[in-house]
Amino acid sequence: MSKRKYPRITLFVSFLLALSLALVGCSSPAPTEDTVVKVGATAVPHAEILEFVKPKLAEKGITLDIIVFNDYVQPNLATDAGEIDGNYFQHIPYLDTFNADHKLDLVSIAKVHIEPMAIYSKKFSAVTDFEKGSTVAIPNDPSNAGRALSVLQSAGVIKLKDGVGIMGTIQDITENPQELEVIMIDAAQLPRVLDDPKVSGAVINTNYALEADLNPTSDALYIESKESPYSNIFVVKADRAEDPVLKQIAEELNTEDVRAFIEEQYKGAVVPAF
Repeated sequence: MSKRKYPRITLFVSFLLALSLALVGCSSPAPTEDTVVKVGATAVPHAEILEFVKPKLAEKGITLDIIVFNDYVQPNLATDAGEIDGNYFQHIPYLDTFNADHKLDLVSIAKVHIEPMAIYSKKFSAVTDFEKGSTVAIPNDPSNAGRALSVLQSAGVIKLKDGVGIMGTIQDITENPQELEVIMIDAAQLPRVLDDPKVSGAVINTNYALEADLNPTSDALYIESKESPYSNIFVVKADRAEDPVLKQIAEELNTEDVRAFIEEQYKGAVVPAF
């Protein structure tokens, strides 16, 4: 073989190598595993709403791992510790109070719904029928306690000191015509106390009411206005507020499909906040 042909062969091989590299560069990247995101929530309606968006997020490569909690403390602590990526169970006043009390920096990245708080009883059909000197139970965390006292005031059961608003405490009750004893109980336990013969009624958060098969639109003696400022929110650590995956979850929770699901599923017991 003539030496003159060697350069041509070398050029040809170089061309094939360059073409091969170009084709590899143009090919689609290998598929990657889905991103797993852990979100803490109370069972109803929060976890149910997350279950609704779970398939839609899966289409975007996000696997939603929903961790159900039965209290209002652990989800925030777990979020701060990085044990979960975010949570969805609380309203804004509660988050503000929790951040201040525990020196945390958690933030809301989406308002999703409002759960009107309501007064329930298994013994009476009107708050005016409550027995004199009997007991009314409210949540024991400060933000929900103040909210519950405001509901009792709006229903005409008590009157609070002027100006206290949602920050009111039992000590701020100025008028109590039926001489009711207002007691504070863990929010998750409130539906159970309705069976206590000494308890005339309880002011219960909608998520715990629904878990106990109590619907505010049909079972409550009095329901909070739908104009309530207590939007339930998707919460993350402040330093992850711009995380694109978490923002995708926030966006999915604010779609028209979610609005339609909330309105159809809860019939007014839960109201969209977006």
